[in-house]
Amino acid sequence: MSKILTQPAATVPRAAGPAWFRVNRVQERLLGYALIAPIALLIVALIAYPFLNAIWLSLTEKMVGYPAHFVGLKNYATLYESPRFRIVAWNSVVYTVGSISAKLVIGMVMAVALQKAVRGNQLLRGFLLLPWVIPTVVIALTWRWLLDLYRGLFNVGLHDLGIIGAGIHWLGNPDLAMLSVIMANVWRGFPFFGVSFLAAMQTVPQDLYDAASVDGASAWQQFWRVSLPSIKGVVAIVTLLSTIWTLNDFNIVYIMTRGGPGAATHIFATYSYELGIQSQRWGMAMAASMYSLPVIALLIVFVVRYLHREEPAS
Repeated sequence: MSKILTQPAATVPRAAGPAWFRVNRVQERLLGYALIAPIALLIVALIAYPFLNAIWLSLTEKMVGYPAHFVGLKNYATLYESPRFRIVAWNSVVYTVGSISAKLVIGMVMAVALQKAVRGNQLLRGFLLLPWVIPTVVIALTWRWLLDLYRGLFNVGLHDLGIIGAGIHWLGNPDLAMLSVIMANVWRGFPFFGVSFLAAMQTVPQDLYDAASVDGASAWQQFWRVSLPSIKGVVAIVTLLSTIWTLNDFNIVYIMTRGGPGAATHIFATYSYELGIQSQRWGMAMAASMYSLPVIALLIVFVVRYLHREEPAS
């Protein structure tokens, strides 16, 4: 009896289970690999291969109809030393920051106003979503007509009101062209911000607002102390997504100004199109578009880390 009690536990053989059980575990594992294989192949074919191929092309001297020659970082260095590309990079920053800032403010105002509105709330939400559902090409053509020098609604209205004597060349003036494309982008994108913020605000418990009212908090204090802290995760995600879309935007700028006048509104997407399609310099075009990749990667890392840091507190 004493030998049995003092026997080390490690020497006791562990039951491995019946053979049919081990076979079933192997079959389940193979079934799992088989189920994820189609989506894995789809990801490789649609995302990984085009992305890696674009990086490879950016490291080559590739002309249409000719084989690619590896040149290393020559394309990136050439673009970095190009004054025109520096203008493009600065325009991309101005276009993205200007558009996102305006959409963030207008979208937040829209969400707060709709949260307080009671009658006609659903109808108003649907109406404000119109710019978001209209095709981007239609929006760009509409704004190009609105800002036309001779027949545009803006110039005609300002002239009829006696504010201006002659038409303003919104799209032909380098100082106004960037403002014009930003206005079109903001008009299209602010409903996405507003609807997303409104949906997040409606998940905030009413008890928090009631407690703030009892403590004498004003409407602004309730927004700043209750609403905004409760939806800051949604604000971060919506801002990140819209920043990526705006930085890679092509339709609005190209249709309204084609990057002009000069290079006043050229951004990464339109400049890459000019290099790749019009000048047939694919390697240089890929390098130009890849310049925005580190910025997007840093934004994603920053937002993900921010959300993970806020998660335990929630």
